[in-house]
Amino acid sequence: MTRRTDGYFERFGFCERQIQEPPAFGLSLIVVIPCFNEPNLIGSLESLRRSERPDTAHEVIVVVNSGADAEASIIEQNERTLREARRWIEEQLDPKLTVRLIDVRNLPPRRAGVGLARKIGMDEALRRFDDVGMVDGGVILCFDADCACASNYLRAADEHFRVHAMSPACSIYFEHPLEGELALEIYKAIAAYELHLRYYVQALRTAGFPHGYHTIGSSMAVRARTYMEQGGMNRRQAGEDFYFLHKLIPLGGFTELNSTAVYPSPRPSNRVPFGTGRAVSEWLQRPGTKTYPLQAFDDLRAFLQSVPSLMTRTDLQSAPESMRTFLIEQNVDAALAEIRGHTATSGAFVKRFFRWFDGFRAMKFVHHARDGFYGEEEVEVASAKLLRRLGRSPTGSSMRELLIAYRRLNCGL
Repeated sequence: MTRRTDGYFERFGFCERQIQEPPAFGLSLIVVIPCFNEPNLIGSLESLRRSERPDTAHEVIVVVNSGADAEASIIEQNERTLREARRWIEEQLDPKLTVRLIDVRNLPPRRAGVGLARKIGMDEALRRFDDVGMVDGGVILCFDADCACASNYLRAADEHFRVHAMSPACSIYFEHPLEGELALEIYKAIAAYELHLRYYVQALRTAGFPHGYHTIGSSMAVRARTYMEQGGMNRRQAGEDFYFLHKLIPLGGFTELNSTAVYPSPRPSNRVPFGTGRAVSEWLQRPGTKTYPLQAFDDLRAFLQSVPSLMTRTDLQSAPESMRTFLIEQNVDAALAEIRGHTATSGAFVKRFFRWFDGFRAMKFVHHARDGFYGEEEVEVASAKLLRRLGRSPTGSSMRELLIAYRRLNCGL
């Protein structure tokens, strides 16, 4: 049997086969869920169970994981999670929702974390698609063990990749809950953090940066073929989603799925060095959220307008000082020489340039402009300023009202 993945696992794969049960014929959609020290996995599985299904076969793979240095309390919680999940799988009366559990322990401490857990599950998804000859047709959805989803989540994802036949991957619309059973301060914190995320992406788009997309690990999807061809998920302990998607976005054809939604948890957490849980924890200790200054994006826009002309010249004197000093630090002369040497048309030059000036480098510039030139701004001040510039008026000036305005803006409403 010829396997499409020949060579992938030797170069990029994590380990041997994790699931022995054969996949269903025609399997086309697999949801991968990393699970670490998580007491609420059943809530996520229930949310998926209630989701409308595509007509084709689909699976959920849960990777319950821990490092070799994990505390006893974490091991105990993982074991409880596994017991509860096995019981739930036996009791749930929906044979069309196949849930597979992977129990991986004693992972190398320097590598253990969400990136490696996602990779184990996504690699296994790739292997299972290959088993049924669906590497070209299969889609891997990334979810989290403390998330919920809209009732059309699975069907919408399946339809999205059928309609957008050339799209290698997509970002899925998300909303953090703004009310519920948690403390009021937690919802204030998550509203501020989500506003920061949405302001950043919208500011990139307003500046003309072509790769301005949300990169949330619990709300992204990728074709199995693309996953394989791009070397799979990285093993980062945080930010794995950002680096993974910004490897895919420059391929072209990246899309957004806005007709459904993922609802990530707003809980505080210290499981990763940065991200949602950490941001909420820090806000609770010191209320208030800073964000990037709008002037940094104005400088970015001024520079991006000149990118086509860089094919024939390297004069940066007209660039804003923040950008000019950043480009010098980034050795732009060598980068431009390499790009020019491999392109013959303006279109090819611009495309290759944005492989170099990618999402990671754009973020580094914004940090450079903030730290060395303009300082931070309060998120409600900066986001309101950008909304006014775009001719959009929120119903009020509260964090929640600003966030709702950005949610509508980010999904084209």
